[in-house]
Amino acid sequence: MRWIGLVPLMLLLTACFNDMADIHEFEAEVKANTRTRVEPLPEMKEFRHIAYQGSQARSPFAMPRREALQERFVQVQDCPHPDPNRSREPLESFALDNLVMRGTLGDSSQLWALIQAGDQTLHRITVNHYLGLHHGRVLSVTPAQIELLELIPDGTGCWQERTTILQMAGSAH
Repeated sequence: MRWIGLVPLMLLLTACFNDMADIHEFEAEVKANTRTRVEPLPEMKEFRHIAYQGSQARSPFAMPRREALQERFVQVQDCPHPDPNRSREPLESFALDNLVMRGTLGDSSQLWALIQAGDQTLHRITVNHYLGLHHGRVLSVTPAQIELLELIPDGTGCWQERTTILQMAGSAH
């Protein structure tokens, strides 16, 4: 039985002889017809240094810094405006784009929202807390979203009220 498997192998190996005359002939023909001239190197252009201008900007590899809103504002009578004497809360230094609702805690009597800020810290907020750059006061907290009342400056010294919704991360409405 072993001879049956060895016979094809022996036939295959006998076909591989050391006759390489045609390969040597092809090699000689290629060497005779090939030019050995090397092209000259291209002329180098003079190096011109351009100074980097983005050193004052935030590095794309660093965590975002807290954002700041102009603290001084002119108050005009008979229109809504934020309370300048109210102490600012930690989440008021982040734009709403940098805040993510991650979940809720509590029961039907009081529900707390878990907010992740741009610096990866987690905060717990509820109704009447503030967040965002535009003095956003929390009106309601539900398991799916937070409703805010923001005060947006209109440039004339008055402030416009705007209702904004911050949805739970991953929910699409």
